[in-house]
Amino acid sequence: MAPEDIKKLRQELGCTARELAGALGIEQETVLAWEHGDLFPTKRFVGMMEELRRKGPEAIPRKKKKQTAASPLQLLADPELWRLVRKLLSHAELRTAALKLAETYPDPNDAPPS
Repeated sequence: MAPEDIKKLRQELGCTARELAGALGIEQETVLAWEHGDLFPTKRFVGMMEELRRKGPEAIPRKKKKQTAASPLQLLADPELWRLVRKLLSHAELRTAALKLAETYPDPNDAPPS
């Protein structure tokens, strides 16, 4: 498998060198060396890459990106929040159940200032 073939495979799979390396159980540096022509994959790895190609992009394990906490303004702009507020205002039994559930969660205003 030539360096161009490995680059093309990564494009087909929509993955980074690190993700391809993870799928193959090797270091990212090895994949980069293959792509630069400094090293060449063994028959075993060529077979593994062909199998990944057959399976498609879903075969590449991907790390989930950390979600950053939404700012208070972003939370207030969420239509689901206002849908929930409307339901809480309209249904006394839901409000009672929500208050009971909320007792088990700490109030962010009670946290010491950082």
